[in-house]
Amino acid sequence: MTDTQGAVPKPDDIATTAEAHEAAALPRKVDVHTDAPEGGGSEDLPPEVTQKPLQQKSPAEWAYERLILYIQNFEEQLDNEHEVAMGFAGGEAGVLRIEGLGFFDPDIVTFYGEDPAGTRTQLIQHVSQLSVILQALPKEMERTAPRRIGFRLAKELGISG
Repeated sequence: MTDTQGAVPKPDDIATTAEAHEAAALPRKVDVHTDAPEGGGSEDLPPEVTQKPLQQKSPAEWAYERLILYIQNFEEQLDNEHEVAMGFAGGEAGVLRIEGLGFFDPDIVTFYGEDPAGTRTQLIQHVSQLSVILQALPKEMERTAPRRIGFRLAKELGISG
């Protein structure tokens, strides 16, 4: 049997219909950076994120889990003088020093924290409106160590790190 181009598939290239559907449903994360070695870009997601099929996750749960991975990765790149903050596009919400993250099935994501003036803030956002920017803000001076919310959130998911 040949494909439409006349090539004969190798035995390793043949997948059952179930395998093809499963592979198509598995989440992937791909990032390419100017300072990364060529050929990189794709990374395996923690099994805690991929063990539950996507079809069984609400849009809010799936957005929540991916935000945790992004926040944790961003924090890993920070020095001890900075903490992660989040800016929100498309509104007057401004920047929020992240102190908590949650979701409300099926489609709401919630962010908790303080604005740069120290005002307690909670943003409730529909997943279809989700558009954020992660920023490094200087840590609050009275703290000796920066707070790392990404690692606490990952621990909540069962991801060790």
